[in-house]
Amino acid sequence: MKNYLTFALCALTSLVTAQTDTEKAAETVDKNTVEGHIYFLADDLLKGRDTGTPENKIAASYLANALRSYGVKPEPSSGTYYQQFNLVQTAAPSMLKVVINGTDHPHRIAVKAKATSLSGNAVYLGFGTEEEYKGKDVKGKLIIVKGGTQEASDARAVYRAHSNKQALAMKNGAIGLIEMTVLEEDWWSRISHVMGESVKIPDATDTENPTTDFIHLWVNTTSEKLTGMANTTLFYTIETDGKKEKTLTTQNVIGVLEGTDPKLKDEYIMYSAHYDHVGIGAPDSKGDSIYNGARDNGIGTTAVLSMAENLGKYPTKRSAVFIFFTAEEKGLLGSKYYVQNPVFPLKQIVYGFNTDGGGYNDTSLATVIGLGRTTAQKHIIKGAETFGLTAIDDPAPEQGLFDRSDNVSFASVGIPAPTYSTGFNAFDDEINKYYHQPGDEADSLDYDYLLKFYQGYVLSGRLIANDPERPFWVKGDKYEPAGNVLYGNTPEAPIKN
Repeated sequence: MKNYLTFALCALTSLVTAQTDTEKAAETVDKNTVEGHIYFLADDLLKGRDTGTPENKIAASYLANALRSYGVKPEPSSGTYYQQFNLVQTAAPSMLKVVINGTDHPHRIAVKAKATSLSGNAVYLGFGTEEEYKGKDVKGKLIIVKGGTQEASDARAVYRAHSNKQALAMKNGAIGLIEMTVLEEDWWSRISHVMGESVKIPDATDTENPTTDFIHLWVNTTSEKLTGMANTTLFYTIETDGKKEKTLTTQNVIGVLEGTDPKLKDEYIMYSAHYDHVGIGAPDSKGDSIYNGARDNGIGTTAVLSMAENLGKYPTKRSAVFIFFTAEEKGLLGSKYYVQNPVFPLKQIVYGFNTDGGGYNDTSLATVIGLGRTTAQKHIIKGAETFGLTAIDDPAPEQGLFDRSDNVSFASVGIPAPTYSTGFNAFDDEINKYYHQPGDEADSLDYDYLLKFYQGYVLSGRLIANDPERPFWVKGDKYEPAGNVLYGNTPEAPIKN
């Protein structure tokens, strides 16, 4: 009888104390804790967390020690929380002078440039499309084109089109290319900050010849001056000491927690965010030159820390891998490096729950880029809804946001991976007010809203990780074929659990 009473008491205690996933999410996400994370990561002390800087390493150490405090284990291959690797940084020339038809152009960026002194006649080719090269002999000449495309000439359009313009100019034998942009001062300052240097993963098979003398510049001008170039003989002079290369050492931060289910623990849910930002740049009207990155991506980094704290206390059936990527702002390089050098086999990562964003303009929402593209949609909607938020899909598909964060590095190899962002219903002035700006400070955030946002994220992650059914792409998604290859799916067995 005594043993029976003891068993009954234990069973009753278990029933009384058992918590739902909702209760577990609400319990571990604390407003003071998330404020503490963001205020540290966005502090001036970290100088914008630029990749390869000592301050970026301080942020990495903070994240590693937070994981350690939650009971998250280091990645097993190295026994540390760091996946260290090198990048090649090409810095802006210290001297660059561009004169066209006797007019000096002080607003210029070297996209590609060795030390050189050039002069001669240039050929104007509109937007520099393949069609506009037909019938033109440009071999050995400099090409001048308009930045962007006929459809759009804003900063993002200029950036997206520039690689193809460079390739076409080189293919046709030109010695160089100048793209003339017409951008407002604010956007020119932003793009100058980003393009003042380029960073890449070293690649011995890189087809771009580093010794080429081809020069590629962006020059910001006015509509009037640009219009006048179309029907005029163009003479140019360019002088520069060229871009400089150096090696950067940086690191992803990785931790892992084993799941509780004997079978499902061999599958991993990846919780990820980039922790780097853009460092120090042009000062704003207040003289502030530190781009603190509270929104981008202190918020996302803190979401992953919130998930790690929760799972450290209440593990899920599936295992969890937490990855904080470096060098996202340099071209998603941290996530690209991980995919090329995975710590865990990629086919074991069955879902990537990435968090990133430029800000919010609607505190009733959680905006999930790619919400409707995976079968985990129901869990994400429920997670947000439980804490008073409405999950919506990408409200600005023209921005191509799905392919602009670290999630796409994993999606491209087949891993279902949306990006969970703070609520925005348009890419408007409220977003641009803080996006890559010195004003993106920790004290400008709404922490009551963020508390609900993090609770929804944590609950969504728990629901996905505990669901017996493995998440996957919805049928017909462009990344579904890659997923079928990665996981070995067949028509007879579309998802192998």
